Amino acid sequence: MRDILDKSLKDAMRARDSQKISTIRLINAAIKDRDIAVRSEDNLEGVSDEEILSILSKMIKQRQESAKQYEEGGRLELAQQEFEEIKIIETFLPKQLNSEETEQIVHKIILEINATSLRDMGKVMNTLKEKYSGKMDFGKAGTFAKDALTK
Repeated sequence: MRDILDKSLKDAMRARDSQKISTIRLINAAIKDRDIAVRSEDNLEGVSDEEILSILSKMIKQRQESAKQYEEGGRLELAQQEFEEIKIIETFLPKQLNSEETEQIVHKIILEINATSLRDMGKVMNTLKEKYSGKMDFGKAGTFAKDALTK
């Protein structure tokens, strides 16, 4: 994943795409911050690709919240800049599952692990995170799981 980011940064520099350059540098800075935190825990390799995907997802959520606040405040040019950064960050994430696909997968996992009540919610979410890390919105998945387990 780091190689992909480095190559994309070089390509953006060649193309003189300042928006993409600054966004990729922000991504690299977030990864470097996490690397430093992990190294203090005796992990010399830094963060894994899965954790990088998690960082990217968090960055997207932060920008969505910022864009919403900018729109509410009438700062449309800043909101547009946040949306452009979101588009760039999304290019590094695997394709996200839509709501219907997420709901179907949640029901499938519930059947696979024989979950019957809300007490099994943790098992369901852990299984989803193991199999679909970076590919689905776990907030939505949690809502679907809760609905299915309370019926």
